[in-house]
Amino acid sequence: MMNDPAKIWLIIALLGVGTYLIRFSFLGLIGDRPIPPFITRLLRFTPVAILPAMVAPLVIWPSATGGQTEPVRLIAALVTVVVGLTTRKVILSLVVGAVVFELGLHLL
Repeated sequence: MMNDPAKIWLIIALLGVGTYLIRFSFLGLIGDRPIPPFITRLLRFTPVAILPAMVAPLVIWPSATGGQTEPVRLIAALVTVVVGLTTRKVILSLVVGAVVFELGLHLL
C-alpha cells in the first residue's frame, strides 16, 4: 500500500492525462468529421450495455459473500430482465428488481 501522497497525486495526474488523451483522440482529432452510419448505430447501444456490464459482476460474483453466487441476487436480476423485456420501461424494471432484492433479503 502506498502511503506517500506524492505518489498518489502523481498516479491521479497520470490517469487524468491518460483519460484526456483517450477522449481527445475521438473528440479533438476526428470531431469535425462525420461519423459513419454504422458507428452511429453502434453508439446508440452504449447506454443500454453499460448498466448490465456494471451489474453483472455483482450478481454473478459478489465480493460481499466471498465470491459465492447468491440466489437472491440471481432471482432479482432475472425478475428485472423479465420486467424490462416485457414492459420496455427501464425505471419500472429497476424498481421492481430492487423491491424483489430487498424482499428476498428479508425473507431468505
